[in-house]
Amino acid sequence: MSSARVFGWVDIARLGLVQACMGAVVVVTTSTLNRIMVIELALPALLPGLLVALHYMVQMVRPRMGFGADQGRRCTPWMLGGVVVLAMGGLLAAVATVLMQTEFVPGLLLCILAFSLIGLGVSACGTSLLVLMAKRVPDGRRAPAATLVWMMMILGFAVTAMTVGKLIDPYTPEQLIRVTAGLSVLVICVAALSLWGLEGRDSRGSEVNVAGDAARARSPGKFKETLLQVWREPQARTFTIFVFLSMLAYSAQDLILEPFAGDVFGMSPGQTTQLAGLQHGAVLIGMLWVALVGWDRVKGRLGSVQSWMVWGCLLSAVAMVGLSTAGIQGQNWPLKANIVLLGVANGTFSIAAIATMMRLSTQGAQGHEGTRMGLWGASQAIAFGLGGILGTGASDIAHWAMASSGLAYASVFGFEALMFALSAWCAILVNRKGDVAAQPKVYFSTELQRAQS
Repeated sequence: MSSARVFGWVDIARLGLVQACMGAVVVVTTSTLNRIMVIELALPALLPGLLVALHYMVQMVRPRMGFGADQGRRCTPWMLGGVVVLAMGGLLAAVATVLMQTEFVPGLLLCILAFSLIGLGVSACGTSLLVLMAKRVPDGRRAPAATLVWMMMILGFAVTAMTVGKLIDPYTPEQLIRVTAGLSVLVICVAALSLWGLEGRDSRGSEVNVAGDAARARSPGKFKETLLQVWREPQARTFTIFVFLSMLAYSAQDLILEPFAGDVFGMSPGQTTQLAGLQHGAVLIGMLWVALVGWDRVKGRLGSVQSWMVWGCLLSAVAMVGLSTAGIQGQNWPLKANIVLLGVANGTFSIAAIATMMRLSTQGAQGHEGTRMGLWGASQAIAFGLGGILGTGASDIAHWAMASSGLAYASVFGFEALMFALSAWCAILVNRKGDVAAQPKVYFSTELQRAQS
């Protein structure tokens, strides 16, 4: 930790409000506008799917955003600026959706711009928020802090979805724009108030500024060279692969789990929705468990946060094997218990991974915390963007190639189990590598030798 002020629970909750603001805008674009495009405008469901994938692909700029925060030293301008861009993108997305009803091509082009802005806003704010948490939250609070912030984001999802749903009913294009505009103004105000005076003038303190200046004097100033230097760190590279594999497996099952329950187990739409709710509740239990594991007062008694990152992936693999077996056995399998296991395991490894991400971002060369966090954020975004396509695409191919629907789903779930198992192995490698703070000295000495030669 630096000489800067350590964050307490009130400070962490203020960051959670910022995360909730991000979730409030995103949930409207991914759920409400999605439904309006498909139902009210009778557009192909592929269109909103591609737009959501676009906002994930745009988040490949996260490393550049993190690098900018490193150079500027302060995270607050990037967070507040990101919320402003995100809110503008959300409002433009609503306007574009209404415009597509009469002028499809201009509306579509505006929609592409809007979802690109959403991706940029999420990248700028989300990356810097995690960097600030990594710098200011002590190790003993990181897992509980990650749980609190992500629970507030989920709360932002739920409250916004219910409120917006009531305010735009009965639906009219004008009412949609009015509600979205009001939401955009609200999230900017809440984020600004939450960030007011939170970080202070310098997020690193005087001692860290000297070290940071020295690091910048020795290290390349250009983004590509800095990113390459971070990629050379074995622990950062391994963790990047872990994030991609685990998030790919995590997101690939989202769009096929309910169709699987309806097709193989004969569940109604209401029953499959309840099943999804059961899974989300189990995810919350897994998150709270890791928060307890990482709490100062019980630290070490229930294992480490890093060990539960491994166990969470392994249990997720076991749960996916169970779903694969369910596809073969059919209604004789205890599906609800299997879903609960999957949810708890997913919640466990995801919060453990976020806490580990905050810890690892401060290891290695000083002044590159944002670049590391951006690299891992980009890996997660790409995985989420590909996950839905991979899950549904693999399911369609398997149904085409196999006569049995259960076997088709079983093959997809088996593939996801393999990805979770590989994720667990990567998590083990990350934990074995230990601190890499001394690693950049090798690179600096290498650069010195090159200069002398």
